Amino acid sequence: MKYLLIIGLCFLSLSIWAQDINVTEDPMVTQLMNKHIELNRLTETVEGWRIQIYSTTDRNKLENARGLFKSRYPAIPVDWVHASPWYRLRAGAYANKLEATYALNQLKQYYGEAYLAKDRFKPEELLK
Repeated sequence: MKYLLIIGLCFLSLSIWAQDINVTEDPMVTQLMNKHIELNRLTETVEGWRIQIYSTTDRNKLENARGLFKSRYPAIPVDWVHASPWYRLRAGAYANKLEATYALNQLKQYYGEAYLAKDRFKPEELLK
């Protein structure tokens, strides 16, 4: 009896998978999707994550911290941004928070105050 039930369920599941589904999309939806795709092509930057490792008002201290970071982690790109009066040293370029968090945990050994920061950057800057 068990075997008949199992065989019956198999045939039932095969008949369910064999059904065709047609979706009719409104032309306005298609137009909006095409516009969205075109706008994405024109965008030169993507949103992602960087690790802020240092912040100061003294540019000389920032440059020293940058050189030290480059010597410790030569494979991770580092750059700074200036939002008066602060100079912020940020490292990496990660597509998602999980990758950035993994890298942050590795940097915490020397940079205990480091934290994740959302940023925009060119797609070619993304770390692989």
